[in-house]
Amino acid sequence: MTTFALVPGAGGAAWYWHRVVPLLEEAGHEAVAVELPADDPDAGLPEYAALVTSAVEGRGDVVVVGQSMGGFTVPMVAARRPVSGIVLLNAMVPLPGETAGAWWDAVDSEGARLAAARAGGWTEEIDLDTYFLHDVDPAVAVGGEEHQRAEVERAFETPCDIDGWPDVPTRVVAGADDRFFPVGLQRRVARDRLGLELDVVPGGHLAALSHPVELTAYLLAGR
Repeated sequence: MTTFALVPGAGGAAWYWHRVVPLLEEAGHEAVAVELPADDPDAGLPEYAALVTSAVEGRGDVVVVGQSMGGFTVPMVAARRPVSGIVLLNAMVPLPGETAGAWWDAVDSEGARLAAARAGGWTEEIDLDTYFLHDVDPAVAVGGEEHQRAEVERAFETPCDIDGWPDVPTRVVAGADDRFFPVGLQRRVARDRLGLELDVVPGGHLAALSHPVELTAYLLAGR
C-alpha cells in the first residue's frame, strides 16, 4: 500500500484534494491531504515541510504530491525523510535555496501567462473564475469558499532548503488547460530545472477539483 501525501498550493487548503482522496482509498491506498497554516505569519516552508513529514510519520512507501506552490514543500519533505517518489502537479519547481517570491521572475511566469491569455482570448487580469475555476463544476467551487485563505508573505520569503533535487523518482504533470501556469511554461521549467519531460492530464490549474478521476489514474499509474 502506498501513502500519498497530498500537499496543496497557496492557501494551504487540504480540501483541494477532497475529490481525489476517496478515489485513492478505493484503489487500496492511503491518502493524507495536509492542511497548511497559510494564514499564520510565523509559518513558512520549514513549518510546511515539518507538518507534511509529521503527517506521514511511520509510513514506508510514501509518494509526496505537490500542487502549485506545494512544489516548494515536497522536495524539502523528501530531504527530511525517505520517500518513494515525488509528483509535481501544475507546480512551481524550485531551485535549491530559491524562494517562491523569486520564482515568478526567474521563470518569467507572468510573461507566459499573458502570452497564453492573448492567444486564448481571455482576460489578462487575474480573476478567480477565469484562471482557476473555469473548468470546475460550480457546485464544487461553492464548497471551497469557506476554505479560502490568503497566503502570508513568510511562505514566499523562506527558501527551499535543499542542497539539490532529491534523488528519487520524480514526475511533473500539468493540466492541459492551466491558464495560470500554461503548459508551455511548465514544460520549459521541467526540462530546464529537472531535465524531465512533462506529462499532461485533463484540467486546469485546479485539476484535482475538475478532473479527479483522470488525475487519480495518473497518480496510480506510477505505483
